[in-house]
Amino acid sequence: MKRVNIFAGHYGSGKTNIAVSFAKKLAQEGKKVVVCDLDIVNPYYRTKDSEDDLNAHGIELLSSPFASSNVDLPALPSAFYRIVEEKSSYFILDVGGDDRGALALGRYTPGILEENNYENYFVVNFLRPLSRDAKTATEVMAEIVQASGIPFTAIANNTNLGAETTPEIIKNGYEEAKILSSLCGLPIAFNSVEKSLADKVEIPDVLPLTLQKRPID
Repeated sequence: MKRVNIFAGHYGSGKTNIAVSFAKKLAQEGKKVVVCDLDIVNPYYRTKDSEDDLNAHGIELLSSPFASSNVDLPALPSAFYRIVEEKSSYFILDVGGDDRGALALGRYTPGILEENNYENYFVVNFLRPLSRDAKTATEVMAEIVQASGIPFTAIANNTNLGAETTPEIIKNGYEEAKILSSLCGLPIAFNSVEKSLADKVEIPDVLPLTLQKRPID
C-alpha cells in the first residue's frame, strides 16, 4: 500500500464516494489516515459532507474552510502540505473533476514525485457523458495528467447507474475497463460495486461500496 493515494477522474465518476470508502478500509486495517478534499471546483457533493462519518472511523479530514458553503474560492489551507511532509500518515486525495480540478494538485506534485510513494487512480464510470468508452476516457486521462503533472498508475472502474445498476451493467463496465487498460497500459486496481450487488457479479478485484447519502462527485 502506497502512502499517498490519489483519486481523480471526470465529473460524476464517483471518485469522492470511492475515496471515502477507501479511507475507511485503510483505517480498519489500523492505519493512520488523513483525507484531503482537494476539490476547489465547488461540486454538489464532496468529502466534506462525510466528515462526521470519517471522524467516527478515526479519520482526519482536511478541506478548504469554504467547503460545502456558498462561497466559491479556490483556496486551500497550508495544512495540505502535510501530504508531502507527514510521512507517518496515509493520505487519501480527492481531486476535483477533470483538468480544472487537477490544477489544485499541481502545487504538491514535486514532493509527491520526489518521494515516489503514491498511487494515482483514474476513476471511470463508462455510463457518464464524458467517458462513454475507453477511447474518450483516455482523452480525459491525458487532460488530468497534463494539469496535475502526476501520471496515473492504475484504473478504478466505477461503472454504475446508481440505484438502477444491474450485474449486467457492472460486467459491461468491466469489459470496457479492460479495453482502457490495454490502451493506456495501466492495471485495473479494483472494480467498485455497491455492497448489495458485490456478491452477485463474477468479476475480479471487487471493492464493496457503501453509497453516501447525497449524490456523489
